[in-house]
Amino acid sequence: MRLLYLGDIVGRAGRDAVVANLPKARERLKLDFVVANGENAAHGFGITPKLCDDLYAAGADVVTLGNHTFDQREIMPHLDAEPRLLRPLNYPAGTPGRGVGIFDAPRGKKVMVIQVMGRLFMDPLDCPFAGIEHELRKVRLGAGGVDAIVVDVHAEATSEKMALGHVCDGRASLVVGGHSHIPTADAQILPGGTAYQTDAGMCGDYNSVIGMKKDAAIYKFVRKIPGERLSPADGDGTMCAVFVETDDRTGLAKRVAPLRLGPRLAETWPDD
Repeated sequence: MRLLYLGDIVGRAGRDAVVANLPKARERLKLDFVVANGENAAHGFGITPKLCDDLYAAGADVVTLGNHTFDQREIMPHLDAEPRLLRPLNYPAGTPGRGVGIFDAPRGKKVMVIQVMGRLFMDPLDCPFAGIEHELRKVRLGAGGVDAIVVDVHAEATSEKMALGHVCDGRASLVVGGHSHIPTADAQILPGGTAYQTDAGMCGDYNSVIGMKKDAAIYKFVRKIPGERLSPADGDGTMCAVFVETDDRTGLAKRVAPLRLGPRLAETWPDD
């Protein structure tokens, strides 16, 4: 299978970059399934049902969220009604929505998507390691089970993301991090066959401070007092993603590579 994971989509610049680039990426890379993190899509804070629909129309099969899951109140009922929208698995029991799903892909294939949120320097949620372990024990990866498993780790600490990657090694097709909005240069296949990248990067305007307008962000660092509310930078956006090709028999990764399309970062296609 050919899978793509899109990093955090930040504001209109990020949405526009995805709408402009994802359809051609689906065609050129012959993608079977696309997961997109949309937790910053609504002016940098959360997502709305309409923006979810826009991402599905652009070619996303599943939309994941993160620490801004509940920033837009109108998304609350949508979390229960829309199975393609996932919030972190390790929110407490009874939280609206779900953190895992198994989805149909072409040629009768099945893809499992799991999302967790880290706890270092983040909200003190339930244990992401225990949550992932609970879900992975329910399924088999490869022939006779699900054909691919994508684990989205929304976390601040690179160490926590890497630890979760190694815990999943040999049991998932891809473990990929998000939240820090900067693409890391460590795309690799771990010893057990799981593709891994610490952070996919964001889809947004990189002439910014992690997607936000520079002046307001710098003011907060320099003055240490409340100032203008952060808002997304609105220049031309870059789409950052991670591409994975899996083995049909095992569901493990045969190839992993970054995808970057836009005006500021070095553009790269996995098939170049």
